[in-house]
Amino acid sequence: MMTDEMKFCQSCGMPMEKEEDFGTERDGSRNEDYCCYCYKDGSFTGDMTMEDMIRFNLKFNEENGNPFGTQEEAEKMMKSWFPTLKRWKQS
Repeated sequence: MMTDEMKFCQSCGMPMEKEEDFGTERDGSRNEDYCCYCYKDGSFTGDMTMEDMIRFNLKFNEENGNPFGTQEEAEKMMKSWFPTLKRWKQS
């Protein structure tokens, strides 16, 4: 069943709208949780901490004209949102 609910990568927070946005499993099937940049062929593409991911996204924010607000606003938002994402959630 298709839903209109927006999916976000559970690692970097990227919206996943098109088929090619989704990561892949080892068998080539689509992974519903992670994007093509974070997850490929059944594993994460980069070994990083949540803090590394936030730094990476802040660099992206700056290079793309601050779509997530000022660096301070973007960092605050990520620091509150990222711990709720599946990859970073503490069990």
